[in-house]
Amino acid sequence: MEWREVIEHPSLRDLPFKIETNEWGKIMMTPATDIHGIYQSLIDRSLARLAKEGQTSTECPIQTSKGVKVADVAWRSRAFLKKYGVRNLFLVESPEVVVEVQSPSNSAAEMEEKKQLYFGAGAKEFWLCDEYGNMRFFNPQGELKRSELFGEFPEHIDIESV
Repeated sequence: MEWREVIEHPSLRDLPFKIETNEWGKIMMTPATDIHGIYQSLIDRSLARLAKEGQTSTECPIQTSKGVKVADVAWRSRAFLKKYGVRNLFLVESPEVVVEVQSPSNSAAEMEEKKQLYFGAGAKEFWLCDEYGNMRFFNPQGELKRSELFGEFPEHIDIESV
C-alpha cells in the first residue's frame, strides 16, 4: 500500500495506533499509551525551546529503505525546510534530529533497526526516550553523552514536574 493510500483511507483514521509501513507496503500498527503521548509532547516542547531556528514536529513520516516510519518527534533546520518545504505526504530524507519514544510493545531490536533506518535516510542524530523518561543520544558513529546539536537537552524527561 502506498503512503498516500494509508493516510487517505477512511477506516485508518482516528485509530489508537501509530501507523507505519514496512518495506513491502504492508501496514504496521503500534498501540499508543497515554504516557507515550506525554513524553512525546514534553520532548517536542523542550526541543522547540532550545532550537534557535528550524522547526520541530510530531508524528513525522519519513521514507526509509524499509517503508515509511513515523518519528515521534523531529527537528528540521532552516536549510532542510527551504529544500523540502512543509507540505509533504512524507519526507524523502530524514530531518536532522529524529526522536522515538519507546513503548512497552517496542523491542530493543526494533528501536535499533529504526535508528539505522533513520541514519540511512540522512538523520544526523537519533534520540531514544525510554518508558521512564531517560534519554539516549546517537549519531551515525555511535552513542553520545549528550546531543551534539542540542547539548542543553536534558538527559531525563520528568513527567512529574509538569
